[in-house]
Amino acid sequence: MITDSLKKKDISKKLSLKTGFSINLSKKLTNELIQIINSNIKLNHLVLKNLGTFKLLTKKERMGRNPKTKQKFLICARKSISFIPSKNLLKKINKIV
Repeated sequence: MITDSLKKKDISKKLSLKTGFSINLSKKLTNELIQIINSNIKLNHLVLKNLGTFKLLTKKERMGRNPKTKQKFLICARKSISFIPSKNLLKKINKIV
């Protein structure tokens, strides 16, 4: 099953099929995993060996411009996430393609 986006319920179904766990247990495991990842990223960064590194970026407030109307507006300060894939993951992806 290849789609443009992967949903939590898709992950839960695949986990259930591969492990033999019930779908409810798979949903709980998926939710817990995502919650653990979120809480660790909030602490600044998360390194998952053989997958990659998630980093929390803090962006400052700045002036932006609508390219169509040339009208200026203020872009608020916000947080963003950066993902840097591991070398192993890149090697695996490049072998498949």
